[in-house]
Amino acid sequence: MADDVLLKPGERIDRLIDDRLKIIQNPQAFRFSADAVLLARFVTVKPGDTVCDLGTGTGVIPLLLSAQTKASRLYGLEIQTEMADMARRSVALNGLTKKISIDTGDLREALARYGSSRFDVVVSNPPYNSAGLGRLNASDAMTLARHEIMCTLEDVVAAASKITKSRGRTALVHKPHRLVDLLVLLRTYRLEPKRLQVVYARPGQKPGFVLVEAIKDGGAELEILNPLYIYDANGEYTAELRDIYFGEWE
Repeated sequence: MADDVLLKPGERIDRLIDDRLKIIQNPQAFRFSADAVLLARFVTVKPGDTVCDLGTGTGVIPLLLSAQTKASRLYGLEIQTEMADMARRSVALNGLTKKISIDTGDLREALARYGSSRFDVVVSNPPYNSAGLGRLNASDAMTLARHEIMCTLEDVVAAASKITKSRGRTALVHKPHRLVDLLVLLRTYRLEPKRLQVVYARPGQKPGFVLVEAIKDGGAELEILNPLYIYDANGEYTAELRDIYFGEWE
């Protein structure tokens, strides 16, 4: 079957991990960005783990984790029907339907869908902007993906806590100005922050993202990792970033 039969108007097929994976995207709707790739590399996934990505979008994180970890089963939950359909077709395109399930639904109802303490690992790349802040996008898909319209940061953390096993891990990526909110919410919902990394575009610039991994019912001890720089002073990818994009993870 030719790849293009899976495409709908406006869609295209992009490559992941040095052409090892394919992903269907619509440039006019929403495309994954570096933060999703960095989160997939940052989170700790052990052999045999079950993983859930809350707000999976085009399914990029389950796809990456399927190829670069030894997770036994991965789930992606997405509220936007068209996005979930796109992710589901990407899973089929890569022959991963027995390993990855893409579900359409509201992450605020994740407990009812999956059950309590179901997953070893939960990840999420949630909307960064409050509903009343930031520039609204013309595309509804982009607006929902980037603004807290369908869910808030607290909704994401609460859902993650409910479906993560005790001693399981939850990892999120967010903007630095929301770091205090994120850490407070994680601890409030029994997800103790354990690892934190700040991501910069270039040396000397303000930070662009923060990556945080928490352990449910874990003890109070936070490790601050070395900062991650995407570009060096010459505008080239740093060695660490090249390893994330093109190196072997497992």
